[in-house]
Amino acid sequence: MNKSEELFDIYDEKMNKLGVAPRSEVHAKGLWHRTFQCWIVSLEGKKPSLLLQLRHPEKDLFPNLLDISCAGHLAAGETTEDGVRELEEELGLKVDFSDLIPCGVFAEEDLISDQLIDREFCHVFIYRCDQPLNRYILQPEEVSGLYAVSVVDLERLAHQETKEIMASGYKMGIESELDQTNLLLTLNHLVPHPVAYFDLVFRTLRENGWSE
Repeated sequence: MNKSEELFDIYDEKMNKLGVAPRSEVHAKGLWHRTFQCWIVSLEGKKPSLLLQLRHPEKDLFPNLLDISCAGHLAAGETTEDGVRELEEELGLKVDFSDLIPCGVFAEEDLISDQLIDREFCHVFIYRCDQPLNRYILQPEEVSGLYAVSVVDLERLAHQETKEIMASGYKMGIESELDQTNLLLTLNHLVPHPVAYFDLVFRTLRENGWSE
């Protein structure tokens, strides 16, 4: 194990803690571990929108794909509340955990390759932030861009009721400058998540009146 390698708490399929293991072993053996995931909803426009981050091209999981507004692994010994650090690190947002709206915990399994299996207990939250996309401070080694999509459109895409939707936002350009851009978004642009995962988020959005 590399001395600087991250350590994660590991669990069985019923979320009983088993111990601690390094990141490489966790993904190689498909050990269950925990992540913090936060979807940012904005009411800045005419309709509620969700923010998608563009993952850095050198990420070990799903490089160059669009995903949850902010997400990260919980290190060994960390609580779910500690996950709010990801919002500040990746997007420059200082947020109190009490301001997050919980969606629940989703158990997700992804067989990436023969050498990489990702099994996560995803602690999923929603945070409302209406600031313009160009006000976010992106962590350049993690996030390469930020896009906004209509909540209604993303739900239709997730359920394959449409093949493409429009996303607008910013992508990291030369010298870390953010260049405004639009994207015709298909499911192939997104990190794959089960429909049940998306429904967990959309249900919470509807309960708060942020679906349309």
